Amino acid sequence: MALSVIEWFDPTGKDIVQRIPEDGSGEFRLGSQLIVRESQAAVFFRDGKALDVFGPGRHTLTTANLPLLTTLIGLPFGGTSPFRAEVVFVNLKQFTDMKWGTPQPIPMRDSEFGMVQLRAFGRYAMRVADPQLFVNAIVGTQGLYTTRDIEQYLRSVIVSRFTDLIASITNSILSIARQFDEINAAMRAKLRDDFSAVGLDLRGFFLESITPTEETQKAMDERAAMGAIGDMQAYLQFKAARALGDAALGGGGGEGGEGGLGAGLAGAGFGLGAGAGLGAMMAQLLGQSFQGGAQQQQQPAAQQGPQTVEQAFTPLEMLVQQQLAIPQDERNTILQRLAALEVELSKPDANLATIKQLRKEITETYPWLAEPLKTVFAQPPVEKAMAAAAQRFLDESE
Repeated sequence: MALSVIEWFDPTGKDIVQRIPEDGSGEFRLGSQLIVRESQAAVFFRDGKALDVFGPGRHTLTTANLPLLTTLIGLPFGGTSPFRAEVVFVNLKQFTDMKWGTPQPIPMRDSEFGMVQLRAFGRYAMRVADPQLFVNAIVGTQGLYTTRDIEQYLRSVIVSRFTDLIASITNSILSIARQFDEINAAMRAKLRDDFSAVGLDLRGFFLESITPTEETQKAMDERAAMGAIGDMQAYLQFKAARALGDAALGGGGGEGGEGGLGAGLAGAGFGLGAGAGLGAMMAQLLGQSFQGGAQQQQQPAAQQGPQTVEQAFTPLEMLVQQQLAIPQDERNTILQRLAALEVELSKPDANLATIKQLRKEITETYPWLAEPLKTVFAQPPVEKAMAAAAQRFLDESE
């Protein structure tokens, strides 16, 4: 049945486009009335291409005002024959409350913290400047017919540009807070051409917040607490001190207990079996941390292993830092890779494939770390994290 009146009224004012009919093509007849409201444009669309465009007003469809469409489908001149096409109504008003955000954390190499992960959120304003180009680029090329699909497409463009920009405009998360104006200006410049290419006019872009993930914030808090931000050696000394303290105080053994610090380290998988020099190495790190400090006293403790993934990785990180035959830059690279593996294992939604890939890259690049990593992966918290990741993998595969 041919449509005699074609119009679209959006009471919400939030929709960018509306296709009539919503699915497939519709049958229209010459002589039908096309009603286009203020701040709207109606674009006749056929075979993936936007053809004739109508502005606000009431239009009687004739071969005179449908020159491209009637030429394409070969209607009899002056006839009333029906023809099949689609009408895409475009809202030309300015949309001022468009939201964007990073669906997944953005990795960034930080000069102070190594590899960090950030989340970002904000708003932008835009309007459709060229309805025909917009329909050709978005509806025809991208196949997006709903406002939600269009918003997701624009969000992906923004996040892609933001990811590139944040890596080039700053080298540390600590300096981002004072660079919001520069980031906003740079993003507007980058996005203006992207939006123009699809018939859109970017009227404003606003970055509202950039926040670190919980894992990154935890690392920042630890470094701030020890007052040694940017000093990898001091950071590892701090982690060594905390690991030894946990081993000494955990378990509540009596005075005559035979565990103590040695047992705690052995329980962590790095006793004599993992290298006779490691215990002395950790003691040396502590001695450097507390220069001229009080005498170290062994506290009785029951033998127990690491309680967290971080504790399981700490002795291995110390082992890497003490390989003085390896240049410091290379040691820092190894530590960053280990940190990435540690962060992935600590996530509540850790990905099994990512864990395996990170471990493979480390052991293939640094074969001497294969056995120490094997020891780390035998620790209870790491085994638990791997089991949870494997179960998620099986659940997703079903």
